[in-house]
Amino acid sequence: MNWKNKKVLVTGGAGQIGSNLVLSLLEKGAVVSVVDNLWRGQKSNLYKDGVPLIDMDKKFYELDLMNYENCLKVVEGQDLIYHLADVVAGINYVFGNQFSLFNSNLLIDSNMLKAAVSKGISDYIYVGTACSYPADKQSKLNPPPFKEPDVYPAMPESSYGWSKLMGEYACELIQQEKLMNIGLLRFHNVYGPHCVMDPEKSQVIPSLIRKAINFPNEEFIVWGTGNQRRAFVFVDDIISALVSVAEKGMNHGAIQIGPSFSTSIAEIAQTVIDISGKNIPLRFDVTKPEGDMDRAADWTKAKEILAWSPEISIEKGVEITYQWCDQYLSDNN
Repeated sequence: MNWKNKKVLVTGGAGQIGSNLVLSLLEKGAVVSVVDNLWRGQKSNLYKDGVPLIDMDKKFYELDLMNYENCLKVVEGQDLIYHLADVVAGINYVFGNQFSLFNSNLLIDSNMLKAAVSKGISDYIYVGTACSYPADKQSKLNPPPFKEPDVYPAMPESSYGWSKLMGEYACELIQQEKLMNIGLLRFHNVYGPHCVMDPEKSQVIPSLIRKAINFPNEEFIVWGTGNQRRAFVFVDDIISALVSVAEKGMNHGAIQIGPSFSTSIAEIAQTVIDISGKNIPLRFDVTKPEGDMDRAADWTKAKEILAWSPEISIEKGVEITYQWCDQYLSDNN
């Protein structure tokens, strides 16, 4: 693919994944626009060394994609759309706002697809989630790594998983009718720089890092038993998959992105403590929700179609993320 002067829209482009993707696409010569309502994203993520990555007056749109007219506005004239925008946060938010989250994501996804089709967009990439896999397949430790078809028969644990699966299904219908070329990626648990550390909206790794940096002024408490496990994938590995799917993964159905092994939350917590250099006791709050117990990815399809493999170890990735978070909190306090 020739990225030079290709017009690319990144929805949710001020978020963790989106902002890192924007930088990668610009380095390849693409002309990038961003739309983000800044619920979790931050404009600061679109700056490097104090310089904006894009023209923030002409190429950045602070708009809500639950409004269809906004979707029509931002897709106009684009060659490729990366649709990353959705409503998600930490486990407490997800399970405390199931109805509104589900409906918001359905509306955002439907609006964006309809707008893209109506404006004749040729290429559209949608990002799903490993949360869409059935709850019963994740209810015990050490299940076999999931393959893409394992998402059906569908029974995700959360409305978030349901909403993202419905987004995948809608994209598959678009592909079947040949209305657009569709790229589908299904991410496992993403972490890395430009993460959200807000106590309400942060996910597990940035939440633990924030607690360690702030300790002892903030208690370092791990939600649940710590036995629950996830297949964590560093954001740089995510970006390589997003670029590759545009180049060689269109119209191949869902391709999951994540490692074939999982890491316990207790292990992540201990890694964070070790990096902090502080004497932090490891405490667990078993009254808090844990979510699914365990999942990992059989990434054979990603290897065969995208030539993708996870490159960053969990230890290295958490260290890089900790350093970024420490600098961010220092700059913003």
